[in-house]
Amino acid sequence: MTATNRLLEERRARLSAERLLEQKQAELFAANKKLGNHAQKLSEEIVEIRDENSRVRSDLERATLKAGIAERRLWDSIETIHDGFAVFDNDGQLIAANRSYIAVFDGLEEVTVGVSYVRILQLLTEEGIVDTGDMSSAEWRAMMTQRWQADVIEPITLRLWNDSYIKLMDRRGGEGDMVSLALDITDTIRYEKELRAAHAEAEAATRAKSAFLANMSHEIRTPMNGVVGMAELLQDSELTEEQRLYVDTIKSSGEALLVIINDVLDYSKIEAEKLTLNTTDFDLERCVHEVVMLLQPIARDKGIELLIDYDMFLPAGFHGDPGRIRQVLTNIIGNAVKFTSEGHVLVRVTGHADGENPLDMKVHIAIEDTGIGIPETMVEHVFGQFNQVEDEKNRKFEGTGLGLAISKQLVGLMDGEIWVESEVDVGSCFGMYIRMPALEGQEAEPLNLPSGLQHVLLVKDDQVTRTIVSKQLAALGVEPDICADSESASALAEETDYDLLIVDLGAATRDGETLVADLRRAGMTVPAIVMSSAPNAAAKDEETILHLQNTAMRQDLVGLIHDLCPAKEVPLRKMRVLAADDNRTNRLVLEKMLKGLDIELEFATDGNEAVAGYQAFAPDLIFMDISMPHKDGKEATRDIRAMETSHPIPICAVTAHAMDGDADPLREAGLDHYLTKPVRKKALYELIENVMPEGVLPVFPDAQDG
Repeated sequence: MTATNRLLEERRARLSAERLLEQKQAELFAANKKLGNHAQKLSEEIVEIRDENSRVRSDLERATLKAGIAERRLWDSIETIHDGFAVFDNDGQLIAANRSYIAVFDGLEEVTVGVSYVRILQLLTEEGIVDTGDMSSAEWRAMMTQRWQADVIEPITLRLWNDSYIKLMDRRGGEGDMVSLALDITDTIRYEKELRAAHAEAEAATRAKSAFLANMSHEIRTPMNGVVGMAELLQDSELTEEQRLYVDTIKSSGEALLVIINDVLDYSKIEAEKLTLNTTDFDLERCVHEVVMLLQPIARDKGIELLIDYDMFLPAGFHGDPGRIRQVLTNIIGNAVKFTSEGHVLVRVTGHADGENPLDMKVHIAIEDTGIGIPETMVEHVFGQFNQVEDEKNRKFEGTGLGLAISKQLVGLMDGEIWVESEVDVGSCFGMYIRMPALEGQEAEPLNLPSGLQHVLLVKDDQVTRTIVSKQLAALGVEPDICADSESASALAEETDYDLLIVDLGAATRDGETLVADLRRAGMTVPAIVMSSAPNAAAKDEETILHLQNTAMRQDLVGLIHDLCPAKEVPLRKMRVLAADDNRTNRLVLEKMLKGLDIELEFATDGNEAVAGYQAFAPDLIFMDISMPHKDGKEATRDIRAMETSHPIPICAVTAHAMDGDADPLREAGLDHYLTKPVRKKALYELIENVMPEGVLPVFPDAQDG
């Protein structure tokens, strides 16, 4: 290689090295620049972090300061309360406690932060701080330890050595810490003791007062009975009008004083909780009538009606306390008569079975009057002791104000309730119910009117009495014609051949006896019952005119009707049967099955026709198909039941449904019997024989083979 070539190669190598050097210098410069930028950014972030840390430290310091202040304030507050407060950790070591909690231990230096709960219990017993009562120290500590370990810690009251009382209430936190609150209830305990002592003293005073009242009532009653008795004897002797006035005043004043004495005696028994019931078998209807008859003279003198509406289907025999029932009724009915100056007082008695045993009855008694009424604001006031409604209208009425209070207590003893509804100047209604069993096996004979008695004329100007008597007659199967005056009665008597006339002495234009006499002169020879509130209204003027108290018992009215209207020989008729079925084939089958019976048979093709047939045909028995168009058998039965005014007619369901329970909704709808299709002839005949009423021809011919 020549020298020239070597120089050229060295030059090329040098140029290449220079270019490489320049390149590396450029890369190094770029790297240094990038590193510088990164360092600048990192420096800025460090400054920001430093500032943020500074702010965090500042916030933390402020938060710590606030927490410290809050903690100090909390403990300052806890220190100010009179009750003790302490906190234990989950190992039972004392973390903190206020001065009230520590003060219980009377300066024991050991009771401080770090002492265990077990050691505290030991100090309480060893130092005699707590009164363990009948328990030994070890038993008491074991009891307190077991309580401490329970899931739910019940409060406990501790008695301390100085006769103060602390109620401990402990609550375990989520981390196992225990917060204990020791409430000082010394004043509360002492106040309760004082209350108990005062209550016992008051009860003793009440018993002493009640005993005094009872003794005094008995002591006063003996001479008062002598006064009243001698006054009654004087009334039967020959006296001048002035002397009789004096004797009557003595007797009425003595009886009023006896009522007050009886009220005071019962009130003393209420306070002494010695008011009791003496139960026995008795006649409730007679009991009610005896009270009404006792008060009837007062009502008659005031010109007001005193009436009784005793449910015709309610039994009379019950097991209860008739004396107390009379007392309640006398109080309430007596008040009604006292505060009523015109109109009427009505005693309404109803009842129904109460429970599974049909003999257990709930008897309702309502006493309605048309008196002065009670303001709404005073309604509940009337049942309070010594309470009377004070206003201008009743200031003239005397009384102890104890009657209704005693009545409420007595009704409560009879498992009942009493209430009142009233409107001023309209009247009041005192309602009550009592529970007592009806007597088994002593049901009264069913009340029935003489056969053939169909047309009865009732004349009474008072609507209430008309309603009561007409309802009683309707329940016995007779719908009477009713009128309010003698002119209407005379007009009706010309149009109808009546079997019986019932008239009241207070009819509007003429008294009852005059009306009967006028009708007799006009040719009406119908037997008559003249009702009256007069004390001798049981006399018999002649064979066809009898007098009766307008508060007579049910059997007295029926018995009198039997005396006046002997049973007539009524021609026998055929039994009437109505069959309702929309299916022509079913009607044909039933007709063929009943063909051999001596009955009148009519058909209806739907429920509407069945109702119409009941009204027009007056059947003795109805066969009712259930599934019919327009109105089904259940709806038709309900309509018929709603129309009935006397004894219900037997209605037999005829249906294709034969599943268990199908009969229940039918009975609820008012159907009495239940036959499933296809109907058997024997079942039909048995049903007809069982429900065949009196007064119809024999249904089965002598040759009937069943």
